[in-house]
Amino acid sequence: MLSRVRNRPTHLALVLCAAFAGSFAATLVLEAPRRAQATEGRASPYANLGIFARALSHIEAAHVEEPDQDALIYGAIRGMVQTLDPHSAFMDPDEYRILTADTMGRFGGIGVEIDVRDGWLTVHGVIAGGPADAAGVLPGDRFLRIEGRMARDMPVSEAVQVMRGEPGTRVRVHLRREGHDEAIALELTRAIVEVEAVEARILPDRTVHLRIKSFQATTTDEVRRALDAAAERTASSGGVRGVLLDLRRNPGGLLNEAVRVSDEFLSSGVIVSTRGRGGRVLSEASAHAAGTRPDWPMVVLVDHYTASAAEIVAGALRDHGRAIVVGSRTWGKGSVQNVIELPDGSALKLTIARYYTPSGRSIQAQGIEPDVEVEQLSEEAARELIQRALDRYSEASLARHLRGEDEPEAPAVDLTRRTEVRRGPADEEEAGPAFSDDYQARIAHQVLRALAARGAPTR
Repeated sequence: MLSRVRNRPTHLALVLCAAFAGSFAATLVLEAPRRAQATEGRASPYANLGIFARALSHIEAAHVEEPDQDALIYGAIRGMVQTLDPHSAFMDPDEYRILTADTMGRFGGIGVEIDVRDGWLTVHGVIAGGPADAAGVLPGDRFLRIEGRMARDMPVSEAVQVMRGEPGTRVRVHLRREGHDEAIALELTRAIVEVEAVEARILPDRTVHLRIKSFQATTTDEVRRALDAAAERTASSGGVRGVLLDLRRNPGGLLNEAVRVSDEFLSSGVIVSTRGRGGRVLSEASAHAAGTRPDWPMVVLVDHYTASAAEIVAGALRDHGRAIVVGSRTWGKGSVQNVIELPDGSALKLTIARYYTPSGRSIQAQGIEPDVEVEQLSEEAARELIQRALDRYSEASLARHLRGEDEPEAPAVDLTRRTEVRRGPADEEEAGPAFSDDYQARIAHQVLRALAARGAPTR
C-alpha cells in the first residue's frame, strides 16, 4: 500500500493526510453525542495529523536527498510506538517474518533469546546446540556491540534482525559478562536453529524432569508426548512419582500455550485473566477436568530469567496449590502483547493488557517469589558456603563450654545432640547423579522427593 504513493508529488501526501484527518474528524463528530462526557476536556489526537502532514511535506520538498516514503512512514510509526512501553513494537515485513519463524521454532541465526534490562540488550536464554551455545554464551551476558554497532539502547527487533541471516554467514559480537573485567569478543557462524521446546527424562526414583524452554506453537503437544511416554515407561514399576517442571531461562512466548500447559495439571479454576485499560477484564482462561493428569506431587523450578508465559504457568500452579515453587524470584513481565497484522505485511505488536494469576495478583515488575528460595551455586561456591557455615562453629558453639573472661552470656548451640540420617543403597540409587552439577535443581528434586515420600499431592 505504501509503495503505491512513493515518488508521488508532495501535495498528494498533504491531500491524503488531510483526507485521513477529515475522515477521523467525521467519525468523531458522528460519535460526539455518545462520547461527549468521556472526551470532555481532552483534545482529539487526530488534530495533530495536520502537524504530521506539514512536517512530511517539508521533508519531501526540501531534504537534500529524495527520501524513501516507505522508510519515512515506517519511521514515524516506530517513533510513535516507542513512546509506549518497552514491549510494544512496530515490525516491518522482514521483522514480522522473523517473529513468525520464532513462534514456529525454526530460524537462521546464532541461537539466543534477548531482552532489554537496564537499557542493555541482555541474553535471556541460549538455545541448546546453537552457535551461541557452542561458543559459551551464557544467560545474563550483555551485548556491547553487534557487527560493530553499539548495542546500548538498540531495540530488540533491530538486534534480532542484525543477528539473523543466512546459515554459514558470520556475525561479530562483543559481550560483557558479570565478574569479567574484559569484554568477550566472538565471531559466530549463523546456522539453522531448530528449537525443541521440551526436554524430558525419567530420573531413577521415577520422578520426571520436564524442562520447558519456550512456549511456542508445539509446546503443549511436546509436553503431552513426554508425559505419556513417562507414564508408559514407569507403569510396570509403580508409575510416575512426581514431576519437576523446570522453567528456568524460559523467556515465555505464546499465552495460549501457557494456558494449555497449565490445563494439563489443573482440573478446574481460573488459570489466568487479563485486564486492559482501566482494569477492565478482557479475558479469563479456566482449566477443564477432561484430560487432567494424575495428581502427581509437583515442584516448579524457576530463576531470574523465567518470564512472561512461564510466569503464568508458575503462578497458576502455585496459586491453586498444585505445585511448590523453588528457585529465585522471576523476571516480572506481566504484560500481554497482541500482534496486529497490517495490510502491507508489517505488523504492530501492542501491549493491550496486564495478566493476573488466579489469586488476582499482577506480577508486572514484581516477579514471582518462590516458596523455597534457592540461588544457583556452582559446586565450588556450594562447598565454600558450607565450609563458611562450619567455620562459624568453634569451642564457643558447644553446650556447657567454659566461658571466656570477656564472653557475654548467650545461649549455645548444642552440636552434640544431632540426629544422624543414614542413607541406604536405595536412597543413593534414587538420588543418583541427576543434578550433580546443578545446585538449584538438586534442592528442587529433594523437595519433590519429600513430597512423594509423604504420599500426598502438593495441594
